[in-house]
Amino acid sequence: MILTANTRRRSTRRRLSVAAAALAAVTALAGCAAGSSGGSTSADTLVAYTGQSGDYQINFNPYSPSQIGGIGTIFEGLFFITNINAEEPVPLLGTEYTWNEDGTQLDVTLREDVTWSDGEPFTADDVVFTFQMILDTPSINTGGFDGTITATDETHVTFTWDHSAFTTGPSVLSRTPIVPEHIWSEIDPTTDVISEPVGTGPFTLDNFKPQAYTLKANPDYWDGEPAVKALRYVSLSGNTAGADALAAGTIDWQTGPVPDIANVSKNYPGYEAITVPLNQMVLHTCSSVELGCTGPQTDPAVRHAIYYAMDRDQMNSLAFQNTASEVSPTFALTTSQADAISDQVAEPVAPMKADPDKAAEILEGAGWAKNSEGIYEKDGQPLSLTVEVVTGWTDYITAIDTLAQQLKAAGIEVSAAQSSWNEWTDKKGRGNFQLAIDSLGQGAAADPFYLYNNYFTTKNTAAVGESAPMNIARFSDPAVDAAVEALAATNPDDDAARQTQFDIIQAAIVENMPYIPIMTGGTTSEFNAQKFEGWPTLDDLYAFPAVWASPDNAEIYKRLTPKSD
Repeated sequence: MILTANTRRRSTRRRLSVAAAALAAVTALAGCAAGSSGGSTSADTLVAYTGQSGDYQINFNPYSPSQIGGIGTIFEGLFFITNINAEEPVPLLGTEYTWNEDGTQLDVTLREDVTWSDGEPFTADDVVFTFQMILDTPSINTGGFDGTITATDETHVTFTWDHSAFTTGPSVLSRTPIVPEHIWSEIDPTTDVISEPVGTGPFTLDNFKPQAYTLKANPDYWDGEPAVKALRYVSLSGNTAGADALAAGTIDWQTGPVPDIANVSKNYPGYEAITVPLNQMVLHTCSSVELGCTGPQTDPAVRHAIYYAMDRDQMNSLAFQNTASEVSPTFALTTSQADAISDQVAEPVAPMKADPDKAAEILEGAGWAKNSEGIYEKDGQPLSLTVEVVTGWTDYITAIDTLAQQLKAAGIEVSAAQSSWNEWTDKKGRGNFQLAIDSLGQGAAADPFYLYNNYFTTKNTAAVGESAPMNIARFSDPAVDAAVEALAATNPDDDAARQTQFDIIQAAIVENMPYIPIMTGGTTSEFNAQKFEGWPTLDDLYAFPAVWASPDNAEIYKRLTPKSD
C-alpha cells in the first residue's frame, strides 16, 4: 500500500455529580458567559470537559498511564488511523509507506521541513530514537513492537522484523507518539512527568493549573495554524456538573450522559449530540491467584455467575438511557466484527435478561452454598465484592447500584467504592482491586486482534503491586499468547487462518472471563454546533467523536472552524 502526501484528508469519558456551587466554579474556570448559544466568550477557544474529577496532576508524558493529554495535540504519530472506520491512513509526520510482500519490512517517508515546538528540526533520528526507546523499555511497549528501525537519510526510515508484522502496522504508524531525541535522551519514560512538553503537533501547552489547563494553537505547525486557537480543559465534579455546564453554555464539548439524552438539541439550545457504539463495558476483575490477586472474584465460577445474574435490559434503561447495545463474551463487536465471532462459542451474545438459576447452578457446582442471610459463601468467605468507580461517574454508579440489586437476588453482594480518577487508575494498574467498572478500547484499528493483544496477553500484564500496562485483569494463558503471536504473523487478508486463531482466543476468554461483559457502550458526546462546525457525523465518522479519545480528538480539533457571528 502506498499513501502519498497529496492524499486528501477525509472529511472507548465521562461521568460525574455536583450541585449549584460546582456550576459557579466551572463558570469561573472556563471564563465563559452563559447563554443559549453556548461556549466561551472567545469565539476561537474550545472548552473541553473530559470527565476529569478532581485536580489535574501535570503529566504530559505520552507513555505514562496517568498522562492527562497531549497525544495527537502535542505529540504526533506518523499517520492517523482510527478504529471507527477502515479508511486509508491520514499522513502526519509520515507522508507515504510501503510494505514488502511478506510483511517483514515497512518503509516510511517522513515529512520535510517540520520543526519541534522549540524550533529544533524534526528528522528521522527522532523516529529511530522513539522506537529504540520503546524497545529498550518493555513497560511502555504496549503495542508489542519487536522489530528494528534504521534511518536511511533524514526523511526515510525502515522497519524490519524477522516475522510477518502486518498487524503491527497501525500501532507503529499511528499509535506511537514521536518524541524529540534532543530532550528525551535525558528522560526516563517510565517515571518522568513532562511539565514542559515539546512536540510537533498542532497545539502547545500555554498554561497549567490543577483546576484547568490550556493548549494554544501552534503557529509553526507544518499543516498551518489551527482555526481553533485555544483548547481549555476544565475539571468538574461529575456528569451533573457537565450537564449544568452545557445548560449554562460554559463548555463546548463533553462526552458523557446528560438527562433526556435523546433530546439534547431541544434541552441545550445550540448543542447537538452523537452516539457511537464502540467500547465494550466490563467489570474488570483481578483474576489471577498466581499473579497475586485475592478475593472471591479469582474463582471463574464467580465471574460466570455474575455474568448470568445481570439483567442487561434493566441496566441499560436505568443507567445508560438505552444508549447501550448487545455485547459478545468474545469481545468481537457484534456489528462490524461479527464475522470474527467463533461458531464454537455456544452463546455469541451475552443474555439480556438475568438467569439466576444458571448463576446458582454454576456457584453451587463450584462449592459455594448460601448462608442464613441468602448470600453464598465458601470456606467461611462470603461472596461479597467491591466495585471500584470514579467519584461522580453517575451512569457507572447507577449501573453498580442496579447490579447490586440484581446480584443480591442471586446471592452475591457487591458495593461501590468511589475514588478519584488518579486513585482509581492506580488501583487498576497495580491490581489493588477486586472489580472495577470501565470499558475495553478497540485498539489501533478496526480489528479484534488489537483488543486481544492489549487486554489478554501475558506481555501486557504484571504481578499485583507492579503496574500492568493494559491487561489489568492479570489474565495469562500460553495458548492465547501463542494465538495472538500467530495472528500477528498472519496476512490480514487470510480470513481462514485468522479465524483459527480467533477460535482459540475466544474459547479461552469465554471460559475464564477475566473481564465480565456488561454491554457495548453507546458513547455519546454533546458539542457546541452553533459555535464550531466540522464535527463528525454518523455519515462522516472521520474520527471517533469522544473528547477523551486520543489521537482522534486532535483530528477533530484540526477540522473544526469557528462559525462567524
